[in-house]
Amino acid sequence: MMQALINFLYRNPKAKLKHFARFGGYFNYRKMMAARRQMEKASLNLPPIASTNDGLPVYFLTGKNYLYQTLFCIRSLVLVTKTNFRFVLVDDGSFDEELISRIKKQLPGADIVTKDIIARNLQRVIPEAQFPYLHQKKAVYAHIKKLTDIHTIPGEDWKLVLDSDMLFWHEPFEMLEWLRSPNRPLHMIDCGEAYGYSKKLMEELAGTTIKPLINVGAIGLNSNNINWHDLERWAETLEQREGTSYYLEQALSAMLIGDEHAAVLPPGKYIVNPGKTTIAAQNGLLHHYVDLSKEGYYKLAWKKLV
Repeated sequence: MMQALINFLYRNPKAKLKHFARFGGYFNYRKMMAARRQMEKASLNLPPIASTNDGLPVYFLTGKNYLYQTLFCIRSLVLVTKTNFRFVLVDDGSFDEELISRIKKQLPGADIVTKDIIARNLQRVIPEAQFPYLHQKKAVYAHIKKLTDIHTIPGEDWKLVLDSDMLFWHEPFEMLEWLRSPNRPLHMIDCGEAYGYSKKLMEELAGTTIKPLINVGAIGLNSNNINWHDLERWAETLEQREGTSYYLEQALSAMLIGDEHAAVLPPGKYIVNPGKTTIAAQNGLLHHYVDLSKEGYYKLAWKKLV
């Protein structure tokens, strides 16, 4: 009881104040959140973008809280290239009839993978009886669904998964080249290493060296090459020995890639956590708005697309 009271009166408010301070204080943070709500509202009026069956396949894990970002990311992509795409939207667990209706209206022809379809895929590839830890993580850690719920979808061996909080500013030639003929993993380069676990433990479990700075904002993997028994063991052992981490999915992806020769998206073009100047100038081909770059994302970047 006393510990809960201390958390309520001291630790939680202190953590919030520290969070606000990173974004210029409470009032600036409120402005940023107001800009985010404005972005959500504007996404309702984005013009429809057709998804074609013979287009290059691009996967998104999305839902009620992220569809607006997904729609802006897709709009930014189709504005910079004449390439046709087949968009695959995978339910993060929040899809309902209203959201599905909206997807069909704003992304006509897009593949919609609902939780019922996901459940059947999981039962076929990684049934809970054999993979209890991955199923347990799915219930509490949505990011791992980028692996479990997408790479159990039948169809393409190679799948490109994009995070929604990204915008394209120029044609992503390297990414499109990979999509046309994928034959090795693809990933972005992070602005700082964020695996959440020691490389020593990751390398011990994977039995290979781990590349530095892998970022999974854009990640291409071969579903058929994923050893799900390894993934089950890795996830459980990482958390048993070094605790839970927000970056578990990124660590597991880095372990899956290991020392394999990968297609690396040039960090000067595909920019993670761009600064204010970079955002304003639209430098590079793609911006991944993580951490402090969220402010420029919400306040400025998306407005250039409407």
